[in-house]
Amino acid sequence: MIPVMEWSRKSFYLVEGREREETVMVAFEHFADMDDVWGLTERVESLRDLVANEARPILQGFGPEAASLPGIVNLAHYLALRHHDVRPLQRALMRHGLSSLGRLESRVLPTLDAVLVALAARAGRQSPVPLPSSDEFFAGEARLEQATDLMFGPPPAHRRSRIMVTLASEAAEDPAFVADLVRRGMDIARINCAHDGPEAWRAMAKHARAAGDAAGRRITVLMDIAGPKIRTEQVLLAERKLKANVGDRIRLVASDEPSLFDDVRFSVSVSLPEMVTRLKVGDRVLYDDGKLQTVVTEVADGMAVIRVERAKANGARLKPEKGLNLPDTALGLSPLTAKDEGDISTVVECADMVGYSFVSRPEDLDLLDRELGAGGNGNPGLGVVAKIERPEAVRNLPALIARAAGKREFAVMIARGDLAAEIGFERLAEMQEEILWICEAAGVPVIWATQVLENLVRTGVPSRGEMTDAAMGARAECVMLNKGPAVGEGVSTLDTLLARMDEHMFKKTPELRALKSW
Repeated sequence: MIPVMEWSRKSFYLVEGREREETVMVAFEHFADMDDVWGLTERVESLRDLVANEARPILQGFGPEAASLPGIVNLAHYLALRHHDVRPLQRALMRHGLSSLGRLESRVLPTLDAVLVALAARAGRQSPVPLPSSDEFFAGEARLEQATDLMFGPPPAHRRSRIMVTLASEAAEDPAFVADLVRRGMDIARINCAHDGPEAWRAMAKHARAAGDAAGRRITVLMDIAGPKIRTEQVLLAERKLKANVGDRIRLVASDEPSLFDDVRFSVSVSLPEMVTRLKVGDRVLYDDGKLQTVVTEVADGMAVIRVERAKANGARLKPEKGLNLPDTALGLSPLTAKDEGDISTVVECADMVGYSFVSRPEDLDLLDRELGAGGNGNPGLGVVAKIERPEAVRNLPALIARAAGKREFAVMIARGDLAAEIGFERLAEMQEEILWICEAAGVPVIWATQVLENLVRTGVPSRGEMTDAAMGARAECVMLNKGPAVGEGVSTLDTLLARMDEHMFKKTPELRALKSW
């Protein structure tokens, strides 16, 4: 390596003293710029060495097979890089027209190598690394595309992101309803095993596949096992149609029969009675994806009293079968319930993928895999979709991905309803971005779920905000719609929206299609 000062002095002699003063000034500016290029080269080279070194223990922590899995190796490199603040380096690189490293999720070392080659050429020195080939540079994108096709089936010709639709109960009785969804653009049928039963699930899966065959497309089926979802059961009100507002108190009971007492005008039994006994004063309890936010004020034998701290403007009506989230309470629950274990035989029979709720630790994936193989039910082609809905799942996401790698096809669902309730609504936008980045680094497909085009699906009229949200979902490999009266219109709208966004954006990368509005 030629020292910067020696290189600058040698270059300065190329400028004759008799030249005009302007020429000398240009030369000095060029020397200062080249000093900066040398410094940048050393900074990027040091960063590359740091990433490679710090990734090794991360990779070792993923297990002995991780080093043979390119996606997991790149994930380790990405985690190592993101442990450092590279923003000053990014701005310096941008000024030289080089990659700012802002889109390296699927290609950490190849991006750093490409930048080093460009800097070396600018500085007139030999690069310390070779330039990655096109195949090497874009290998991460190819891995993600292949994983997505294997998991979700091939995409339609006009868009990259798939559309998943949660089937209503009528889908079991009305094949024309399912065929209409396929005609409008549904790629994946989601069956929620928290509702209906095996016969209905079989009929839904049959109708979805038949509709796909008729349309000349492969429609895949996701069956979402319920998991230990805590829900309200019986609800007792002091007055008919009474709504809960800020300051109201609600009595949660571990028994089957709720009862009112004193000035508590609401009483609710829950699907998991032991939950009540594990609550502590000060614990938060959120109702129906956060429509009510409450805190425990009193606990006694077999019951707890919660006070409403935040509510919708007109209050919220308490109803049966609504979800409860307990972000502060350690429940120690297995993600597989007895019901799930009974449902899995039907899942193996009918589905291409199983949705796994409340997965939090790598061991939870081992538990599911053992259950899938129990009693001769093994289906090696069955993919697993891990629903990320609790803080533990967020923290353990890299380890979950590493544990699943090489065993079954694997995807992640950002279950934004439960996740927002668990980590706080203020953090959801930031966290869904980070989950997208981590999964892209590992080559894992992502499903963007919960309340996508909710107003449109329910009422036939979209809100402005939800159209933007759905457009941002195009960065995921799949976008999920829930059931509703206007779900067909929702599929058609989402199909058009995702196709248009595909022309403008690939993951985090803007694509400069010619604009036609100006």
